[in-house]
Amino acid sequence: MERLPESMTRLQKALTLLALDGLAMLVALLAALQLRLGELWPDQYFAQGYGLFALVPVIGMLVSWIMGVPRIVLRSFERRALFRLIQFAFLMSLAVAALNTGLNFGLPRSAPGIWAAVFLVFALFSRLVLLSLIDRLQAQSSSVNVLVYGAGGTGQQLAAALRSQPGLTPVGFLDDNPALRRVEVAGLRVFRPSALPQLKARYDVHKVILAMPSMRPVDRQDMLRELQGAGVEVLTLPSFVELLDGRDLTEQIRPVSTDELLGRAAVDLSSAEVAGAYAGKTVMITGAGGSIGSELVRQILAAKPGRLVLYEQSEFALYEIEREIKALEGPPIVPALGSVTDTRQVERTLRAEGVQIVLHAAAYKHVPMVEQNPIVGTYNNVIGTRLLADAAIAAGVERFILVSTDKAVRPTNAMGATKRLAELVVQDRQTRGRDTVFAMVRFGNVLGSSGSVIPLFREQIQSGGPVTVTHPEVTRYFMTIPEAAQLVLLAGSYAEGGDVFVLDMGQPVKILDLARSLVELSGLTVRSEANPTGEIEIVTTGLRPGEKLYEELLIGADVIATPHPKIMRAAEGHLSETETAAALREIEDAIHDGAAERLRKYLRKWIAAEALDDSRAG
Repeated sequence: MERLPESMTRLQKALTLLALDGLAMLVALLAALQLRLGELWPDQYFAQGYGLFALVPVIGMLVSWIMGVPRIVLRSFERRALFRLIQFAFLMSLAVAALNTGLNFGLPRSAPGIWAAVFLVFALFSRLVLLSLIDRLQAQSSSVNVLVYGAGGTGQQLAAALRSQPGLTPVGFLDDNPALRRVEVAGLRVFRPSALPQLKARYDVHKVILAMPSMRPVDRQDMLRELQGAGVEVLTLPSFVELLDGRDLTEQIRPVSTDELLGRAAVDLSSAEVAGAYAGKTVMITGAGGSIGSELVRQILAAKPGRLVLYEQSEFALYEIEREIKALEGPPIVPALGSVTDTRQVERTLRAEGVQIVLHAAAYKHVPMVEQNPIVGTYNNVIGTRLLADAAIAAGVERFILVSTDKAVRPTNAMGATKRLAELVVQDRQTRGRDTVFAMVRFGNVLGSSGSVIPLFREQIQSGGPVTVTHPEVTRYFMTIPEAAQLVLLAGSYAEGGDVFVLDMGQPVKILDLARSLVELSGLTVRSEANPTGEIEIVTTGLRPGEKLYEELLIGADVIATPHPKIMRAAEGHLSETETAAALREIEDAIHDGAAERLRKYLRKWIAAEALDDSRAG
């Protein structure tokens, strides 16, 4: 029974309301005569006016349907809906008066006016009863009580939207505006945020939804810290820009994103230089279906390139990003299926499409996976970069930007070593390809990218824990996917040759603190010695092979300013042309022989040699 309202279609609901209104019209006509004559059963009018009792409901339901009165959603019944109902009652009172006079039904001339007033009362009363009944039915179902943080316009719209759908039931607002203290907004009481612990117990609240999309990131972080440990799950609405995509508010409720826990505002790297560097150019993005590659594709569209070449070895990932971009108005899109280690395919694509800029984001990046598969990882990350760079020089590419990682700085694992070798290859090619400008961009951990720690934490929390952290003191730099993509595009516009660009990402974040925040903002508590009854335990598993306690972004201390205050250009040494050739020859021989341990030895050897050269250069 409690599922009946949500199981009915919109047409069925409208027809039910129309039938109730038709019955109300009939009853209102009888009540109008009773009120006018003061008689319980005015049978003297039935013999002559019985036809009016048949015509009023029929004509009324037809006019009501035309005016859309029964199609007004019950939950959204407010001033405009009430005004339409009044309009309908007024028009029908005129129709009743015309029928009564024109067809000589003989009812008192005041009866139509009384009928309109009585019908309005009946119509409003029936809607209130239906709403109350639906609320009772939904209360018996699995609805969850929520508080909306923010009693402004967005919060009120969200509360109305939640009331119209099952699942989440708003029971009040939280707002720190003193002017809203002890008042009701949209039928709900407004409470101080500090009252959340008492409200949780009183109303059995399980979730708090942040409905303040215009709030500054710093203020939002303070609010999240205030809500941590309250024992409620914290959800949020996106920014105003994202709210404009036309979806219903209830569809846009999501968990608090991890960039909101960074402890700093996201850096706006939008720049006029980007548009100038890419406008009208043919740009090829390798790894175009990956987390960074796909975001590069989306953001570069704003620079109005002449053509986009999407180079990707995963057929499904390439299909997905091509389908997404083709739905937008933009430049011609060329999907190119292939690996960067396929020399012929790379050369053919660069020359056939007349590529002018290469953004190289294709790489194997997961530390444990490359650690267990060093041959394939090195072949893709190092040799693939070398083949692509050489093909770019041969094809006359203007700019080549390598996407790298902070794990390339003094690497302790195979993945970091392969990315540092890839950087050295790019630096070496800069000395040979005079017509091609090469540059590199180093990222910290990218929030939301595939394989990042945050999705793992959320999955572990949802399954009841434990949440695994390798070491209590592990720290990492974090940046958002949009920041990462914008940094690559800016590097392409600032590059002068052999540059290494890094973003000032503030202070590193302790992974243990991030895990604790995610647990508490999920409405759960951390189990520990101090709190043995907590729901989720955080356990340390020990550092993985090659994992560092902390990462660095720079090899040396020398940095050069760029036009953007948050972007640094690093001045770093590199291997000589002879050393680079020898390193690549030894690495390729080990890969060809399938000698993983010999390959690891060569990687360590040349990284150490590069570090020695770098220290001498410094």
